[in-house]
Amino acid sequence: MNRNQWVRQIHRWLSVAFTVAVIVNIVALARKEQAVWVGLLALFPLALLQFTGLYLLVLPYASKWRNARRTG
Repeated sequence: MNRNQWVRQIHRWLSVAFTVAVIVNIVALARKEQAVWVGLLALFPLALLQFTGLYLLVLPYASKWRNARRTG
């Protein structure tokens, strides 16, 4: 696996972790057992999702830039 495939796989698993953290947060709110750590539980995967998502967003443009530099 190359780096791009690793980032895609990590991004997929982070989305699963974020979804689980949001569900845990909703359940804690419904049970009136809100704690600070439950509220912050979703922030860590969300921050990592942002970085991996930005990388995946820029990836096609970076490929075009590299190809243009080689041919030009």
